[in-house]
Amino acid sequence: MSANDITASDRRAGSVPLVFAAGAAVGVLGGLIGLGGAEFRLPLLIGLFGFAALSAVILNKAMSLVVVLTALPARLAAVPFADLNAHWTVAVNLLAGSLLGAWAGASWAVRMRTATLYKVLAALMVLMAGALVLTHTTTFGSLMLPGPMQAAAGVAAGFGIGVVAAIMGVAGGELLIPTIMLLYSVDIKTAGSLSLLVSLPTMLVAFARYSRDGSFAVLGANLRFVAIMTAGSIAGALLGGLLLGVIPDLVLIPALAVVLLISAVKVARHRPPSM
Repeated sequence: MSANDITASDRRAGSVPLVFAAGAAVGVLGGLIGLGGAEFRLPLLIGLFGFAALSAVILNKAMSLVVVLTALPARLAAVPFADLNAHWTVAVNLLAGSLLGAWAGASWAVRMRTATLYKVLAALMVLMAGALVLTHTTTFGSLMLPGPMQAAAGVAAGFGIGVVAAIMGVAGGELLIPTIMLLYSVDIKTAGSLSLLVSLPTMLVAFARYSRDGSFAVLGANLRFVAIMTAGSIAGALLGGLLLGVIPDLVLIPALAVVLLISAVKVARHRPPSM
């Protein structure tokens, strides 16, 4: 962990309106597209608040975990548990890969040079921008794979999603939802709820792996910052949910994709803070 991440923690948390507003902006964006929006939070942690790459990922993971826990009861209320129970094999199939992927991704992240991690994060933001556009502009059919091939594809897809989610500190819904629809012919509403059931244990595994690294201390040093930004994210997500559909996807999705691409360029060019 960068020494700057600890020494500047009080200054960051002291800017309560800015921290809350940043969290709220992320929450609104996530609410507008029906996702967590953590991919938009990551560049703010790096560019606006000056956290080093790995510290930003760990903080993003902690906040994403709280947001998912908050969203899960509401999502389960919208989609009866009985409906999800009919698709329990989908969650198990994906988890067989995503849990391993989360551990592997977090392990790779803590071992990467900071400069390399910035570039990897930038590349993954480009991936998220592409996934965002595809999810909201493409009608997904089904691959109709035979049972064994479907199971193998689910494990492989889960592993890749687990890696990406761990390295970025996100829930991974942007990738999980289209994967569930494509591989298992599940409707988008049910897929959204299933993605949360897969995301939660996957995030816990990545979180457990990060807790074994010295950089995890950044979380304890910035608890007030995390609490304020998380509160903003939850409030923003509620507002974004109310605004869902107000802005046409034809305008919203390309705009958000451009935001991610610009963020990716800035993160790729970011210089690690001095120790």
